Amino acid sequence: MPDPNGFLRYERRLPARRPVPVRLRDWREVYPPASDELIAEQASRCMDCGIPFCHDGCPLGNRIPDWNDLVRTGNWDFAIEDLHATNNFPEFTGRLCPAPCEAACVLSIAGGKPVTIKQVEVEIINRAVAAGRITARPAPERSGKSVGVVGSGPAGLAAAQQLARAGHDVVVYERDDALGGLLRYGIPDFKLEKGHIDLRLDQLRGEGVRFETGVNVGVSVSVSDLRSRHDALLLACGALQARDVPSTPGRALSGVHLAMEHLVESNRVVAGRVPSASISAHGKNVIIIGGGDTAADCLGVAHRQGAVSVLQLDQYPVPPASRDEARDPWPTWPWILRDYPAHEEGGERAFAVAVTAFEGNDDGDLTGVRIAEVTVSKVEGRRVVTEIPGTERLYPAELVLLAIGFEGTEPGPLLTNLGLTRNRRGGVDTGADWQTSAPGVFVAGDMHRGASLIVWAIAEGRSAAASIHAYLGGDGTLPAPVEPSAVALTA
Repeated sequence: MPDPNGFLRYERRLPARRPVPVRLRDWREVYPPASDELIAEQASRCMDCGIPFCHDGCPLGNRIPDWNDLVRTGNWDFAIEDLHATNNFPEFTGRLCPAPCEAACVLSIAGGKPVTIKQVEVEIINRAVAAGRITARPAPERSGKSVGVVGSGPAGLAAAQQLARAGHDVVVYERDDALGGLLRYGIPDFKLEKGHIDLRLDQLRGEGVRFETGVNVGVSVSVSDLRSRHDALLLACGALQARDVPSTPGRALSGVHLAMEHLVESNRVVAGRVPSASISAHGKNVIIIGGGDTAADCLGVAHRQGAVSVLQLDQYPVPPASRDEARDPWPTWPWILRDYPAHEEGGERAFAVAVTAFEGNDDGDLTGVRIAEVTVSKVEGRRVVTEIPGTERLYPAELVLLAIGFEGTEPGPLLTNLGLTRNRRGGVDTGADWQTSAPGVFVAGDMHRGASLIVWAIAEGRSAAASIHAYLGGDGTLPAPVEPSAVALTA
């Protein structure tokens, strides 16, 4: 039985982050391991509600009250089994997911403090890794069927593991030089050290999954060749087409870059893949355009590279400090002001502003950014940004990073050769069985739903794997936590 009074006896607490002056000197993760006592105390705050809305907040269907109570009573070994029953990679979600489960926690009603679900999750997997419990679980029998997975991000890896454990032969194709998708080069090490990815890759190899890097399907290998090798294909290529501002005056100046250009190269330097970064914040005034996760990642990287100053811009007004029930009633995801660890490391934020022009010198180098205050409204479902006259001002800048979102999966020969087109969101449509209009070709993750959370990627990968297993005539059924039409909780 859970402790019905735990949330009354204990306040919400998180482990202290590494001191800012220390962590800015390296690329290690911000959070140190938490003590058993702290995590057991926090897990005790979970009251095992009669209707656990945290389940609805998480598309994976994680058994959150169950493993909270196992942690409370010190049953760490059972806790990891319960966690793995619904989540292939809790070390990824526990570090990277913004935790919609916590927004849906009953304790967050009326401005309350939810259970530290995400922290409990990551401590469960941390202890499982330390105890050597992340081992391969190969299938006892092979099915004789083969599946090709294009893309090695969380959706592709989750599907690959599910299918391999069901006895199918799985080959994962990655166009980059290392595996992991955006987990590898898109996420800085201070959020996810890459050893976590490597450990899982070793596990998948032990389960029979084969990996091929440097394979750009449709370019270095034909789509028809790939289809001839496998009985089914899963496309999990992500949503990497970045949103740009090509019409803004001065966009072509040297020093204005897409955020991912900066993050990928920075991660390659940290990984030792390249000796130095051609896009560096060192000694520069940096302006980051955007207010989400990617912008915060750029902020943390700029600090570690030695930026002189960093200003982060957001078109929208300052969000409220707590949930606005009229706008975002519990248990939906609230629009609130979120402070990332990178924000306590330095830099400034400006809200309700937009860039009107990038300024440069005669050599074509960026020297400043012209900004004006704006209002944002919706007209017939479209966002309209209106500049406020007389509010324009100029900020010095030698580096601008555009972190304003993604427009969907990248067009190219892969889609063209399969006869697939992108929908209005930039994704690829599927039927109820995750199969595209091309027979035997399935799609999952951001490539299907657009840029989203890592929990949705893993959930879609698991669900697509279940449909592929059925398509191949596999015995029994695999877990399928979501359908292609599933959406996040909305009012």
